Amino acid sequence: MRHFFRCHTHPDDVLAAADEFFPTIALTRTQNSARGRSFRGELGTLDLTVRMEGGHYTFVEASTDQMGESRLDRNVKKFFVRLHKQADPAHALDAAY
Repeated sequence: MRHFFRCHTHPDDVLAAADEFFPTIALTRTQNSARGRSFRGELGTLDLTVRMEGGHYTFVEASTDQMGESRLDRNVKKFFVRLHKQADPAHALDAAY
């Protein structure tokens, strides 16, 4: 599945957060580039890329090799929430129903 997220966090900070978060769910980094990372583990394979968009946004794209809503996909969404809270610590997440 492909997931994306836009934030105001600098791309280097996004990649540092990814390097910190994904090993906690038993994924090991397999590739390292200036604007991307690849992780692999029991949950599957994750390719993460970041790029500047529109001057002040960072576009984060995550692609997994999983079908449907897997544990890896749920953890990618958790990572996006972590990025959101990193950019705006005062923001309270509410249920949308």
